[in-house]
Amino acid sequence: MTKDLNEFLKDFKSVNISTLDEKGNPFSSYAPFIKIEDKYYVYISDMAKHTSNLKRKDICSLFFAEDESTCSNIFARKRAMVQCNVKKIEQDSQNEESKLSAFKVKFGDKMIDMLKGMQDFHVFEFTPFYGEAVFGFGKAYNLGGDDFSQFVNRPSTNNSSGHGHGSK
Repeated sequence: MTKDLNEFLKDFKSVNISTLDEKGNPFSSYAPFIKIEDKYYVYISDMAKHTSNLKRKDICSLFFAEDESTCSNIFARKRAMVQCNVKKIEQDSQNEESKLSAFKVKFGDKMIDMLKGMQDFHVFEFTPFYGEAVFGFGKAYNLGGDDFSQFVNRPSTNNSSGHGHGSK
């Protein structure tokens, strides 16, 4: 069993991002990400629809799912969802530079320098306020702890309607 969310995410390079568009319709996309302490960061272009969605509505959902080509059961893929408040980091600030340094460590100097040269890329910061993780049938957890990375057992109920798979 994975001990915490950080262990589960250690080999992930990208995250699925769910936002709301200008009409309130759901929109899903993905972006490469980094995680520093309790926050997630993406570096995305103004050309991407999720960028305008994040600028307009400062909440989103991040979704991480086990690679389906290597999972043992497609119906029980390990996965985690984190709901977040979103903040755009000011361009050319010290805060942005520190995050871009972390992106360079994970993805390489050449790529990040090229994206920075385009001038329309922005770092967004995601601060979790709720999360869930599922690691198989009957193995559903809430995320807790100071950094929302600890698995917290859900209270058992006789009429569970979630992934705890209680009796009906």
